[in-house]
Amino acid sequence: MQNQELKEIEQDRQVAVQPAMTPAGMLQIAVEQGADLEKLDKLMQLQERWETNEARKQYALAVANFKANPPEVLKDKKNTQYNSMYTSIGNMVNSVNTELSKHGLSARWDIDQADGIKITCILSYAAGHSESTTMTAPPDTSGSKNPIQQIKSTITYLKIATYEAVTGIASTEGNVDDDGNGSGSETKYITEDQALKINALIDDNNLDKEAWLKYSKIEHFNELEARRFGSLIKRINERLAIIAKKSQA
Repeated sequence: MQNQELKEIEQDRQVAVQPAMTPAGMLQIAVEQGADLEKLDKLMQLQERWETNEARKQYALAVANFKANPPEVLKDKKNTQYNSMYTSIGNMVNSVNTELSKHGLSARWDIDQADGIKITCILSYAAGHSESTTMTAPPDTSGSKNPIQQIKSTITYLKIATYEAVTGIASTEGNVDDDGNGSGSETKYITEDQALKINALIDDNNLDKEAWLKYSKIEHFNELEARRFGSLIKRINERLAIIAKKSQA
């Protein structure tokens, strides 16, 4: 009786450890049984869909593991003209890429200048699945940049913005007090969507972007402190109302 029970337990164990039937296994069986080409083609398509879905699930797991302990990225450059901190693209990428690779992830950009400047950052997993974020903007005409510098500035800005968006990383401003007695509190900046909203409001109404940047004492609108977002939008709308009133006079 005892031997029979042990036999049954061993049989249960063997069944438990058998791998689940996959489309690849079904395909192999079909080949061995001499299945026709139509059936084999359907099984091959099923296998491709299965692999695609498995890659998507593995990608999601890799991203979740990466975000469980993300690297800290500190703003490393200071704009002396506007007295604001920002993150250089080298610091952002070098700080994050090493951690991404530990989870089988990698990021790259595609650049398209057919209609404006469009940057796409693609986050790929080793198994094949990838997801991307795309942003488009005109050349950065602020300051005294020449045409090439205008394009380069926008490309750099959009590379950082799309990279942050697709990886879920946001840089923070560390304590930069020289005497070491600062509070160390983090300055909160507006989101990318809010920066795009300001740019759109200015561009759509043909306002002078450089003038508004100088008014805000920043070089790019993504450097605007979050607490100032509402007041800036209100000020722009007030200016538009004055312009509209003058045009009707």
